[in-house]
Amino acid sequence: MRVDISQSSLRRNTVVTTNAQDNAAVAAVRLAKASPQEIVEAAVGMFGRRLAVVSSFGTESAVLLKFVADVDRSLPVLFLDTLWLFKETLSYRDALIARLGLTDVRAVTPSPSALALRDPKRELCFRDRDACCGIRKVEPLAGELEEFDGWMSGRKRYQGGHRAALAVVEADGPRLKFNPLAKLTRAELNVAFAAARLPRHPLEALGFSSVGCVPCTHRPRPGAAPRDGRWGGLAKSECGIHIGPLPAPANS
Repeated sequence: MRVDISQSSLRRNTVVTTNAQDNAAVAAVRLAKASPQEIVEAAVGMFGRRLAVVSSFGTESAVLLKFVADVDRSLPVLFLDTLWLFKETLSYRDALIARLGLTDVRAVTPSPSALALRDPKRELCFRDRDACCGIRKVEPLAGELEEFDGWMSGRKRYQGGHRAALAVVEADGPRLKFNPLAKLTRAELNVAFAAARLPRHPLEALGFSSVGCVPCTHRPRPGAAPRDGRWGGLAKSECGIHIGPLPAPANS
């Protein structure tokens, strides 16, 4: 099945409007029954090189990256390197790049001047997690996405929280954000791993179900939700890149 969500098609079906909210709603309806690969194909068909994939190279990242590689291995993949990542994540990134043949993976790092000004002792994560995520994830990604009109994430509804009602396409400020795996169940994700013989994140075998930065990642209790090992004990379940439109890039 080929789904037409070209820019001209979206404008035609939204009474000649370029409003991102309207276009996202139209695309979400058109792609409601599409497979993950069909969603990737539609997004690439719409934006081409003006589309980026944002990946943490975490425990579930390989499946989206496999669908992306099957469509276009040269699609830009933005990897948020917070400088607080596990060494296992960095080695897993390298293994997946080689395994999938990805040719344009870009490390997105925090601004050195922002770190020097706001986290000179590298301890912000222990006293203000939101501020730390802001300078190490949200602000760097906002700057990197300036050159793109659309982006893609690997979030799933089964992860719960803000993600439970996730649309396959949503607006992020002026951009469209695609979530090709939104409808997948955890069982279906595992089937995709097995079918493609994708390697698992090294820390998964040690009991980590979701892996982010070292200070904010823990082994969840048995039977806990997939992301319960992140920001344990805090009223926080997202780093900030998926909550509301990304801010204008900081001049730091």
